[in-house]
Amino acid sequence: MSRRTILVLGASGLIGRFVTDDLRARGFRVAGVARRLSVAQTMSALDIELPILSLDAAALTRLLGEHAVDVVVNCLGVLQDGPGSDTNAVHSDFVARLLQSIGDSGRAIRLVHISIPGNASEDRTAFATTKREAERLIAASGIPHTILRPGFVVAPSAYGGSAMLRALAAFPIDLPSAEMATPFQPVAIEDIVAAIAWLAARDIDDASVKSVSWDLMQAEPITMAGVIEQFRHAFGTAGWPRVAMPSFMLDLGAKIGDLASYLGWMAPMRTTAIAELRRGVRGDPSAWIAATGIKPKTLAETVGRHPATIQDKWFARLFLVKALIFASLVTFWLVSGFIALFVSYRAAAGILIAHNFPSALVDPVTIGTSLMDMSIGVLIAFRRTAAIGLIAGIFASLGYMFGAAILTPDLWIEPLGALVKTGPAIVLMFVALLMLDNR
Repeated sequence: MSRRTILVLGASGLIGRFVTDDLRARGFRVAGVARRLSVAQTMSALDIELPILSLDAAALTRLLGEHAVDVVVNCLGVLQDGPGSDTNAVHSDFVARLLQSIGDSGRAIRLVHISIPGNASEDRTAFATTKREAERLIAASGIPHTILRPGFVVAPSAYGGSAMLRALAAFPIDLPSAEMATPFQPVAIEDIVAAIAWLAARDIDDASVKSVSWDLMQAEPITMAGVIEQFRHAFGTAGWPRVAMPSFMLDLGAKIGDLASYLGWMAPMRTTAIAELRRGVRGDPSAWIAATGIKPKTLAETVGRHPATIQDKWFARLFLVKALIFASLVTFWLVSGFIALFVSYRAAAGILIAHNFPSALVDPVTIGTSLMDMSIGVLIAFRRTAAIGLIAGIFASLGYMFGAAILTPDLWIEPLGALVKTGPAIVLMFVALLMLDNR
């Protein structure tokens, strides 16, 4: 096989990571670039952390030249505008600079761009319209290119929406009937990589693939209900009785997800995600199948080849519970501090006075611990500082327990067991700390 060099942009994502690793296994030289890579994702010297979206065209041109790139695979994308996320900047502005850099590189480079299926007339979200604008820029560039429009991607890993569907399959909960009936054609991630590998092996002058757009998905129609049902067979939950979620709860969850995104969390349920879900996933893979000879795997073949392991089941069950854990911890620390400071200040201070605490320290300690509790809640609420907040919460709780053992030991046998209950709270914070990673 020709030792061609492929540059994968967005190598930390669901598609990008799998593409990077699989193409290397096929014998290609692959440089995987992402803004941030986890330690586990830096398995090669060619896994590169770069502020890729802030690079200008000249810097991108240098990157292409340094690695002698033959094929660029652009897997970059963001779901929704928000702090640190700009759909137009990622999907349109960056693609414009990338096209310029390819043109200025003086090299014969093929661009493989990951987009979304569907008709432009149905685009309603900023995510969809900016993705479509990128397609228009690429089509007008004259650069050899292939636009791939995968359906719902089924992969061994799961982030965002793919993780949410697995979570639904693990519980006896259905989406509202209208959403369950939407077309939702899936594609195995192995088929996406097979298409990219097939393209990478083509000569740059091959006119048949110089300017094409393909839908990548199984040919057989299937609905959202069918997708979730297949995962339920894998999880062993297919026979469970189920309750349909009311539509207002889906919309409310999306609004809460929007709020969480402003705190830095990658919430899978946001208004854009629900809008795209209601639009459905459909397309015509016949052109892709005819050109490449690839026979797309059906969902049954894809999920059936990877039966649910205990790891899969734990992940699916805990995925939605994770949000509940963090929300409860934030509420716990904020409310406990607020009550002690503003609602029951006299009672809180009275506990210290009743146990002969130095009077000069009663007010400072009561106020200080209350503010500390609320600060811990705020730290946990923001994704960037959540780990600091959880560690602070664990040490603060241990401090309360040991301090009470020394200064007010009788509180340990208090009928409601307030101090005894601190132990499970510490364990929950430790669990939250272990679940903090997204990738």
